[in-house]
Amino acid sequence: MKNLKFIFVINILFAVLFLNSCKDDDPMDENDEEVITTINYTLTPTSGDVVTLSFSDLDGEGGNDPIITGGTLQANMSYTGALELRNDSETPGEDITAEIQEEDEDHQFFFSTGGGLDLTVGYSDEDEDGNPIGLATSINTGAVSTGTLSVVLRHLPVKDASGVSDGDITNADGSTDVEIEFDIEIQ
Repeated sequence: MKNLKFIFVINILFAVLFLNSCKDDDPMDENDEEVITTINYTLTPTSGDVVTLSFSDLDGEGGNDPIITGGTLQANMSYTGALELRNDSETPGEDITAEIQEEDEDHQFFFSTGGGLDLTVGYSDEDEDGNPIGLATSINTGAVSTGTLSVVLRHLPVKDASGVSDGDITNADGSTDVEIEFDIEIQ
């Protein structure tokens, strides 16, 4: 009888250990935020020189300060904007732009100006549901001014919340993948 109890207890322990080892701990099942180390925002005017705003932070948060390059835009001009995002912390670097496009319903860029900058940004692309993404934009400059252009990428925003489809980040929720502030001069 003691042998039967012993075998029963061993079988229970074996079953518990076996079932515990079968748990799915694969972190790849989660949709993690993207690692973004490099951003190029190329602004192509209707006439004149192309301007590229850039951000680079290859060592990530807490390391060296990022390198941010602003730009000078022409007054009263229309620009076509195209964002390129990369993870250059690995070799070879990874194009994150394609991932954002693939997961377009889970992402939206938000743009805002500060310091009196006379500039407006409009969306030129949308996801399957007709909501804006922001990888492609239209920019219109006004009078001579200086200030900042803030670019924020939200992961899992609430795209149908009030104002979000118009670019208002207030009700967007979600988490911020990246937030950059470019110094801009309009002449």
